[in-house]
Amino acid sequence: MFMNLCQVAFGAAIGASMRYGVNLLALRMLGPGVPVGTVIVNILGSFCMGVAIVVLAGGASHRFAPLLLTGLLGGFTTFSAFSLDALTLYSRGAIWQAALYVGLSVIGALIAIAAGMALARWGMR
Repeated sequence: MFMNLCQVAFGAAIGASMRYGVNLLALRMLGPGVPVGTVIVNILGSFCMGVAIVVLAGGASHRFAPLLLTGLLGGFTTFSAFSLDALTLYSRGAIWQAALYVGLSVIGALIAIAAGMALARWGMR
C-alpha cells in the first residue's frame, strides 16, 4: 500500500510538471485568452490513458498502474482546471467560447481515449 502511494505521488509530480510545461508553451505561442493548453492536456492525457489501459490489461504488469494511471496521467490531465476555465469564460460573458471549449474538451477527450485504445489494440496484434 505504501509503495502504491509513493508511485502515485512520484507520477503526479511528473504529470503536473508536464501539464505546467504544456500550459506555458501554449501561453507563449498563443498568448492569454482561451485556455488551449488545458484542451491539449485533456485530449492528449485521455489518448495516453486509452493506450495505457489496453497495454496494462494486455498482460503487462499491473504494478505500474498506480504510477502511470493515477499518478502520471492523473497529475497531467486537468479536469478541475477545465471546470474553472469554462466557468471563467462563461462569467466573462464569453458564452460561445465557453461552449466551444467544453465541447472540444469533452468530445475530443472521448475520441482520443477511443483512438488510444484502438491504436494500442492494433499495435498488440
